[in-house]
Amino acid sequence: MLSREPVGPAWDSRDPLSRLSVMPVRPSIPGPTIKRLTLYLREVERRQMEGQTRISSGELGRALGLTDTQIRKDLSWFGQFGQAGIGYLLDPLSMRLREILGKDRIWKTAVVGAGRLGQAIMSYGPFAREGFEVAAVFDANPEMVGREVAGHRIHSMEDLGTVVKERGVLLGIVSVPREAAQEVADRLIDAGVLGLLNFAPVRLEVGDRASVASVDFSSRLERLAFQVSAGLKGSIDGED
Repeated sequence: MLSREPVGPAWDSRDPLSRLSVMPVRPSIPGPTIKRLTLYLREVERRQMEGQTRISSGELGRALGLTDTQIRKDLSWFGQFGQAGIGYLLDPLSMRLREILGKDRIWKTAVVGAGRLGQAIMSYGPFAREGFEVAAVFDANPEMVGREVAGHRIHSMEDLGTVVKERGVLLGIVSVPREAAQEVADRLIDAGVLGLLNFAPVRLEVGDRASVASVDFSSRLERLAFQVSAGLKGSIDGED
């Protein structure tokens, strides 16, 4: 099993990137390719758990509803994988995919907003298994501050900058109402956070200061409702 090294907090606070060994990735890599890499890794790890040692692109494609050509094309962005007629050895493939996806390390993460959604996120066990450590939780409600939820003490928003820097947090989860989301994002970025997972139904304006991934439940349900109403079948997951 791979051992993960935590990212931070031995870093220069003036330069958040000094905390992170960044793998050079060409900006022309398509977004859908990156999304599919996570599917490849999950399937590879499932096969490893079953004791399998190698897999062909055709076998991987059939398991995921993709063509072997698509899989080879996706992997070719990151160098040479496998051998013709032999396929891919699962152990090195898994290690390389984890490295590409940044899952070969522990990502210290802050949750802002300790309401029902925030508490569900804090309690979600697979986060830790996948390398995401909830290192700090914040809330603006004085009645929540100081409480312990799912093993995490809730901090005041006034302490956000200090705690994030002290604990070397690199990722932030925004689970606050839409009217507070932009301010929360700005404060997290100012404290050195490099990536945000946004659950608020609003577009965050971060420019080139950080990376953002948004999860809009209402929007996804609306798209799903349209698909059902129109009698369409299949997945909408590849449309983002």
